[in-house]
Amino acid sequence: MPIELELHSDAADIVALVDNLVFCGSKAALGRADTLALVPAEARALWSPMLDSLGPGDSSSVTQTWVARADQSPLKLTLVAISDRVSRHNAAGRPDAVAAALKGRAGKGQTTIVLCLDRPEEAFAIGCAAARAFPVYARKRRGDDSAHVHLAFVSPTPIADHERARIDAVARGIREAQRMVDMPTSELDTDAFVVEAEAVAKATGATLTVLRMDELRQHGLGGIASVGQAAVAGPALVHLRYEPAAASLPPVAWVGKGIVYDTGGLSLKGKMDMPGMKNDMGGAAAVLAAFRAAVELAVPRRIDAILCLAENAVGPSSMRPDDIITLYSGKTIEVNNTDAEGRLVLSDGVAYAVKDCKATIVTDLATLTGAQLMATGKLHAGVVSNDEAMEVACVAAGKRSGDLCFGLPYVPELFRAELASPVADLRNSVKDRMNAQSSCAAQFIAESLGDPSVRWLHVDMAGPVTSRDRGTGFGVALLLELFGGAHGI
Repeated sequence: MPIELELHSDAADIVALVDNLVFCGSKAALGRADTLALVPAEARALWSPMLDSLGPGDSSSVTQTWVARADQSPLKLTLVAISDRVSRHNAAGRPDAVAAALKGRAGKGQTTIVLCLDRPEEAFAIGCAAARAFPVYARKRRGDDSAHVHLAFVSPTPIADHERARIDAVARGIREAQRMVDMPTSELDTDAFVVEAEAVAKATGATLTVLRMDELRQHGLGGIASVGQAAVAGPALVHLRYEPAAASLPPVAWVGKGIVYDTGGLSLKGKMDMPGMKNDMGGAAAVLAAFRAAVELAVPRRIDAILCLAENAVGPSSMRPDDIITLYSGKTIEVNNTDAEGRLVLSDGVAYAVKDCKATIVTDLATLTGAQLMATGKLHAGVVSNDEAMEVACVAAGKRSGDLCFGLPYVPELFRAELASPVADLRNSVKDRMNAQSSCAAQFIAESLGDPSVRWLHVDMAGPVTSRDRGTGFGVALLLELFGGAHGI
């Protein structure tokens, strides 16, 4: 059964209710008086030596013991010290280390985790990181040994109720995105993904438009249609719209890459590269989960969520290298690599955002290029934008949310040549793989925006979409921090 997660407003109310008690924070926060006040009386004599034994280094350090309560019932006590080493490209409070250190800390039954903050403004990132540590999806035979995790903060100053509500909604969104990324395509094909979107629309009251194969062709969405035309479950463009009555911020469109499985198509991936490609829909999962959280939090702006869904399968009707397809933007594309399919569906998605939604701010999320990992690593998404302020705001939002980002070059005049074709407007894969692949892939998408005044942000999250073979829910917290109203854009 999945691990249940619950955020509480008062740590004191839940410390005494559990058999497994975890304190997590910097050594300074773990040693603070307000933290010590929550330690069960039976364990206080052990606290100082346990704390002294911890040396978190660059990440974290853990120690644990068993304590006999007054009634002789056993209590498992764990201290997790998080490193206070934070460089300028990392997030304060080290949510990366928190998420890694808390994995596996949920025992059978009831577990309480007390998140000990150095500063209250770190609560959002740390709360999201803690939620990320307890993924939802599992098909293991566990019997009745389900777990319930209680989370609470201890902070030098109180955390506002509205911030707790935001953390709660976004944490649930992160776990929903994780669940979808972890699901195999046998359970989450494009048909099932549409059902997920229908459920979100029903729950939020959002308007919903779904275009399947015939409608995609009629609408001119040749990128999505061509990528998904060989799959048993056909492709789809899903559009959800949230439009509050009192919108005080400009509307935005979020476009998610939803390749539910990527074999590479006829440009077939190898046996070592294909496993794990169920996660190639992580961008669409993040967009859908963030959309639901945004509606729950009544974000004061219109949001159009556009999911570009397809399975890049192999079959008699597969898109071929050398085929020429026409995107929704009107651009003709000579396909020279069927494994560069994500940019085809996203090109249709951003064009739809501009043409049909009249969006002037467009953000796309995608597990787009393996080159992103070489450029920015496993934890930082690579971002490309035609607007410097958006790029700066995105990197700052990444630090505040824990969904780390780093800017990649935006130089269209240097990268368009990599996409040139003798017979079409563009090729879909670069000529020189040593020339900023991730930026070139992003530029391919930008070519379909049409309107040069549109502010566009591209988030390549191929690395941070998973960690240790599990989904991370990357992108949910980033979108809410960047577009949620309090900070960002």
